[in-house]
Amino acid sequence: MDNEIKYIGFYDVDEYIHQNRNTFLAATNKMNYIALALVKSGYKVDIISPSWSGNKKGFYEGRKEFIAQSIRLIVGSTFGAQNRILRYFRIFWSWLFLFMFICFNTKKDEKVLVYHSIMLMKPIMLAQKFKKFKIILEVEEIYQDVAKFIEKTNKDELKFIESANRYIFPTELLNQKLNTTNKPYTIITGTYQVEDDRKDKYNDHNIHIIYAGTFDPRKGGALAAAAAAEYLSENYHLHIIGFGSQVDKKNLLLKIEEISKKTKATVTYDGLLSGEEYIRFIQKCQIGLSTQSPEAAYNETSFPSKILSYMANGLRVVSIRIKAIETSEIGNSVYYYEEPKPEEIAKAIMAIDLKEPYDSRELIRKLDKKFREKIKELLEN
Repeated sequence: MDNEIKYIGFYDVDEYIHQNRNTFLAATNKMNYIALALVKSGYKVDIISPSWSGNKKGFYEGRKEFIAQSIRLIVGSTFGAQNRILRYFRIFWSWLFLFMFICFNTKKDEKVLVYHSIMLMKPIMLAQKFKKFKIILEVEEIYQDVAKFIEKTNKDELKFIESANRYIFPTELLNQKLNTTNKPYTIITGTYQVEDDRKDKYNDHNIHIIYAGTFDPRKGGALAAAAAAEYLSENYHLHIIGFGSQVDKKNLLLKIEEISKKTKATVTYDGLLSGEEYIRFIQKCQIGLSTQSPEAAYNETSFPSKILSYMANGLRVVSIRIKAIETSEIGNSVYYYEEPKPEEIAKAIMAIDLKEPYDSRELIRKLDKKFREKIKELLEN
């Protein structure tokens, strides 16, 4: 039917977490939001997931189930594998499921939404040769910008992106870089899901700042945030929450211990939070930090999802000035620092007047409405 859309990507639900299928939290959150936006626009969504298990043993059947109103999840069967040959065959098995599903369930010229992944290119490109369906490719980043692959994989990625008929990009800069033939596209920088005010604040009269995200030193965000605390005055409290390897976490805790001896401000590591616990925690804060390293290649084309998460919860945002953020639709609502120096970050934080009118939730609501209009236009025209 015309109001049905297939959405291909690595996806699963928490109920089956024991199957340990390869999924990625940021991708799952984005797919959830887009699927719900499509439903609000009058579509029924089938999420097609070829996710394979990372377990060493066990067999897990494929399944079909409704995970929300008008959203059905279809996953292929998979199995555990202990040696290299079986691990390769496990991937091939999932590719075969995806290829066969597309061939038996897709019509010529049907529009299919695909979440871009290096590991999905081969079965989708092969199926497209047979079925001639149209790909709406959701490109969150260019993978060769963030990881090293052999030259053939790099070429195949660009070829796959070029073969799409329409696009969803996180930034206008990525559209300019990849959409060289001006195919139809729309922009979605992240999830435009506003969270109601939980009305739960600290009562200590301090200004509470939060960094939420990865501790990976290659991205630099957590360590940069911690370092900035050295230059904050005593009425500031910096909270750091997030995730990383044991080594990354240990180095961060050592950094916090070092900075705490030098600063009048308070710096704390508050663990890894998710769901309602995460929402309530960040809503206690007034300012969110997006302090990634500006030198990374992906900064020119990808958008830090944490910015929208902060804004959806009513926080002001301090960020390094990079084009992907500055030229976005929320660019004028962000507080910038120019150089990745701790004192510059601190200066930007302390320059914020919290008494000035500010309503980031309303901005996110407007972006949500605009995206639903744009995605419907992309599918129907």
